[in-house]
Amino acid sequence: MEQAAARINMSERYVRRLVAERRIPFHKLGRSVRIKAVDLAAHVESGRVEPLTASGVWRDLQRVA
Repeated sequence: MEQAAARINMSERYVRRLVAERRIPFHKLGRSVRIKAVDLAAHVESGRVEPLTASGVWRDLQRVA
C-alpha cells in the first residue's frame, strides 16, 4: 500500500479505499494486498480529463441550442 501510494503521489488511506471499494484490481495473499503497477497506471489513466478548447466549447453549445 505504501509503495502504491507513493507511486501515484496519494495517501495510503486513498489506496486502501480504492481496494476496499474494489475500484482497482488487486491480489490478496493472506493478509497482504498486492497491486500491479500496470493496474495502478490504468486506474490513473482512466481518470484523465482532456483540457477544454474554445472550439470544443463552441461546438458543444451549438449542439444544445
